[in-house]
Amino acid sequence: MTTESNAGDQARKRKLLEAAFGVFARYGFRKTSMDEVARAAGVSRQGLYLHFATKEDLFREALQTILSDALEGVTEALARSDQPFEARLVGAFDAWTGRYVGLFGAGASDLVEASKEVVGTIVADYDERFVEAVTKAIRSSGLVAGYKGAGLSARQLADVLHATARGLKYLAASRQDFCERFGVAARAICAPLAGKS
Repeated sequence: MTTESNAGDQARKRKLLEAAFGVFARYGFRKTSMDEVARAAGVSRQGLYLHFATKEDLFREALQTILSDALEGVTEALARSDQPFEARLVGAFDAWTGRYVGLFGAGASDLVEASKEVVGTIVADYDERFVEAVTKAIRSSGLVAGYKGAGLSARQLADVLHATARGLKYLAASRQDFCERFGVAARAICAPLAGKS
């Protein structure tokens, strides 16, 4: 098989996974059928089954791909040395949480339960990797020195921001609204860095 055809296969598979995630997010795990995913991806049901033997396999890989992409976006946002640390935090939390604002339909209420049953600890593992990346960035920013008197660690600051972002995911009217509201939290946390370059 040529590199070109491998790239084409990978692109088709990614399209299937993205379509699947959209359908799962809209209808939930139980109500999503392979037919609906095939329609959303613009392929036949048989074409879908060539890539994924079961709905569980599809869900597992779609979720892992989405989480991996999100974590990559987090890493890129935190590495933006051309931006102030506050903006990097907003970018990282937008990549991890903000991108999902308004994405999930009412039927998706079973996704948390399904993810635990079907994918085990994958979601929790990626979430821990995310919080660790934010913790490391906070530590590297010098921000912890401003909280030394309060006895707060980089991990505690990361946990507070993470909890704030999770709450805002449900309160925000849009992704832009999420970023604006989270920007206030980031500005508050980064106040000790104000005026420092």
